[in-house]
Amino acid sequence: MTAREAGSPVTGAGGPGRAAAEGGAGPAAPRGDEVRTLPAEEVFEALGTSPRGLSTAGTAALRARWGPNELPPAARGRLWRRLAAQFTDLFAVVLLIASAITFLAYGLQDPRDAGTLQLAVAIWCVVVLNAAIGFAQEYSAERTAESLQAMVRHTCRVLRDGERREIPSQEVLPGDVVVLEAGDAVPADCRLVEAHEVSVNNAALTGESDAVGRTAHPVAAGPVLQARNCVFMGTDVTAGSAKAVVFATGTATEFGKIFRLTAAAPRQRTPLQRQVALMARRVAGTALAIGALLFLVRLPTGQPFVETFVFALGVMVALVPEGLPATLSVSLAIGVRRMARRHALVKQLLAVEALGSTTVVCTDKTGTLTQAEMTVVRIWSGGTEHAVTGVGYAPDGEVDDPGPVRELLRVGALCSNARLVPPSEHHGWRVLGDTTEGALLVAARKAGLDQAAEEAAAPRVAEHPFDSGRKLMSTVHRDTGTGGFLVYAKGAPQELLGRCAAADWAGEHRPLTDALRAEVLAANDRLATQGLRVLAVARRPASDPRLDRATAESELTLLGLVGMLDPPRPEVSEAVAACRRAGIRIVMVTGDHPLTAEAVARRVGIVTGAAPAVLTGAEFEALDDDGLDALLGRPGELLLCRVSPEDKMRVVGALHRSGEVVAVTGDGANDAPALKHADIGVAMGASGTDVAREAAVMVLLDDSFASIAAAVRLGRSVYQNIRKFLVYVFSSNIGELVPIVAATFAGFPLVPISAVQILAIDLGTDVLPALALGAEPPEPDVMDRPPRSRSERLFSTAVMGRILFLGGIQAIGVTTVFFWHIHASGVPWADLDEDDLVYREAVTLVHAGIVLSQFFVALAVRTDRQSLLRIGLLSNPWLLAAGCFGITIMAGISYLPPLQALFDTAPLGPGDWALLAGLGSLVLVAEELRKMWLRRRGSTAAKGATR
Repeated sequence: MTAREAGSPVTGAGGPGRAAAEGGAGPAAPRGDEVRTLPAEEVFEALGTSPRGLSTAGTAALRARWGPNELPPAARGRLWRRLAAQFTDLFAVVLLIASAITFLAYGLQDPRDAGTLQLAVAIWCVVVLNAAIGFAQEYSAERTAESLQAMVRHTCRVLRDGERREIPSQEVLPGDVVVLEAGDAVPADCRLVEAHEVSVNNAALTGESDAVGRTAHPVAAGPVLQARNCVFMGTDVTAGSAKAVVFATGTATEFGKIFRLTAAAPRQRTPLQRQVALMARRVAGTALAIGALLFLVRLPTGQPFVETFVFALGVMVALVPEGLPATLSVSLAIGVRRMARRHALVKQLLAVEALGSTTVVCTDKTGTLTQAEMTVVRIWSGGTEHAVTGVGYAPDGEVDDPGPVRELLRVGALCSNARLVPPSEHHGWRVLGDTTEGALLVAARKAGLDQAAEEAAAPRVAEHPFDSGRKLMSTVHRDTGTGGFLVYAKGAPQELLGRCAAADWAGEHRPLTDALRAEVLAANDRLATQGLRVLAVARRPASDPRLDRATAESELTLLGLVGMLDPPRPEVSEAVAACRRAGIRIVMVTGDHPLTAEAVARRVGIVTGAAPAVLTGAEFEALDDDGLDALLGRPGELLLCRVSPEDKMRVVGALHRSGEVVAVTGDGANDAPALKHADIGVAMGASGTDVAREAAVMVLLDDSFASIAAAVRLGRSVYQNIRKFLVYVFSSNIGELVPIVAATFAGFPLVPISAVQILAIDLGTDVLPALALGAEPPEPDVMDRPPRSRSERLFSTAVMGRILFLGGIQAIGVTTVFFWHIHASGVPWADLDEDDLVYREAVTLVHAGIVLSQFFVALAVRTDRQSLLRIGLLSNPWLLAAGCFGITIMAGISYLPPLQALFDTAPLGPGDWALLAGLGSLVLVAEELRKMWLRRRGSTAAKGATR
């Protein structure tokens, strides 16, 4: 006896009772451990709903009672705690220790030197400023990630008032009847009431990744997660289809109970972040070694111990690139936002790094290269072709002589899980579900068929869902006219034809002889050669709706073929050409017929030669690993057709063995393993399944291959920008260090530039230009270069050479200016002190010389090979503004008395500024000449390679 039969309401947490469904308060609905014992027909009443789902009129009251179906965001630490965490960074710890030592040295000095106190305060200010910048960037990055994640739609299909609707997952309510298919993420905890060979991946809850079968029958009491007739939020449907009633949402779900434990887990650092951290440690170690060396060299000259120690400590601190972490964060954040504007949502920073080195893209066809708006244009039946007019999902058009093919279209439409949605205020005609099935529904309407009436006349009683191995699906229907049952099937012609024993030929039932079979295959090839995707449709009578799949899909009668066209996206051809120029190989991996795949590949430019390598699934499976490696290792154009998701996994593995960096596109649940295994898994945001989107590290919001090419271009520019500001920052350090080293070894008693001045350069005039370089747009030829090697480090030989080249020029310039000014004054070195005007002018010349030189360095490093004149001086206004801001600060340090006292500077004359500007421009001229030489050398090498 059920609780309902006993007259007492079943109560629990997680859902509404009947009164709640009608808008009242009502008792709570039973939990999963209660509804699982009920027969499917009793579940609806127990959960206050019906097979038609909730009524729209009652959802407002339910939503007010139960709230949104979402989990609360992971708890973040309080703002002050997160700000305090910024002071635990390696650079911050080093600087805090240095500041404390400097304060201590100031206390030990007798007499005390105000400059030591200034240095200690300056170092402390550096720490505070860095912490503020780091905190601001972290806070901004979190907000950016949240806003970008919101761009990916999380929807599900439910029944409301008996109609199937697509709604945001957050709007799912207890009592909703959810429609689930392979590839869907389960939106809430549900009890199954109808199941067709359903399997679910419960890894998110149980840790077991193997798919487990599900049933709609009652089960005995026991642990909730072991209930085979329940599905839970956070899990994925891997096969089959089902209907289920929601009994728990949001935090009341099983997943909600453990969410807070997992949501607070710390994020792992990406390889790029680890590489930068290692570089920072090495730089800090180098700065410490240089400081110690200068201390040991200056100590024997008779300088006081404390002053010498403070000097060396100040130099060491000044050589640490304090602004590097913030600049890195800005560059990556800008890159991610730019990719989002190009419809590519990057979920992990690792993808930004890997995109720049992608060498192979394994792309599917439908929806990625094409528009994903399948349209039936040809129907073949009984030896005759029938044209179909109209394009897209709007049922505008007609079928030529529809009578002979009306039954074919009726069977194809009934053997479908998609739904055609009429236009609304915000959308035109669209399809919920598979686009191929949507095309069949549209064609059936063009032939005058009423889908609702046909479903009522032949209601579905069983289903054998599509899977990639069989490449077909079948459904069992009850014929209300005769009381018997019929099996309807559709799928790949080669697969379905092998299961057919007869054909419906111009209204006659004929045995499928070898001659007829050959005629069908020839018609299939004719349609495929036109670039059409071809489906075969068949049927058979059945005495029992519970036939096993093998029996149901045997002895079928072929009704005919349907040819569909999915036109290529207009922007794809240009994107394919860009990938070719960039040295990226494109391999089409599709489940379509080889002739169809080749026709589309030629239209978009993936295939240009006369004889590309084309392999079918059967040929592919016959290859062992060595044969596959040899096939993929050969240069040339390659199409893999009629392949399974397991085959796609083998392709990715073979490409990895050969050292390729692989990006893979996918949209189905079966694509998830390949998406995870690839370096860059790219899921379709519009048509892809929830499982595919979760497995991928990048989601294409518009499903277009052109967005992949744009993301690769932006990914390359992000990595280049990181290198640009590394060259900019470290070339400045050389310009700061060389004058000090030169003065130390020349026996000059004072320093050409003080530690406080270096800190002013690093944070006052270097940080903003470095940040602006992180926002540098991609260079015009960024897609004309081969992919970089994944083993290539940030500090490559070329980067180090460029740092030494640019830093060396400005270092020689400012060192020469300093000693020239001292020499021209005629004052002996021994007579100079820190208050001497000549010395203060010389120090100001060095300080201003580095600032102006760095302005020209910032312009010079904007491109690797292209001339600055080609990209335009004004194409990055933020960089010009940042440079002008730094020069303005330098002018204030030179002319404003309070800043003169703080930095020990003196006013410069117009001639001094002109001299420094001329020296700084030498850096830009020298770099332009170097780029010209590189371009000429590259051009010569290219000509030699073509001979």
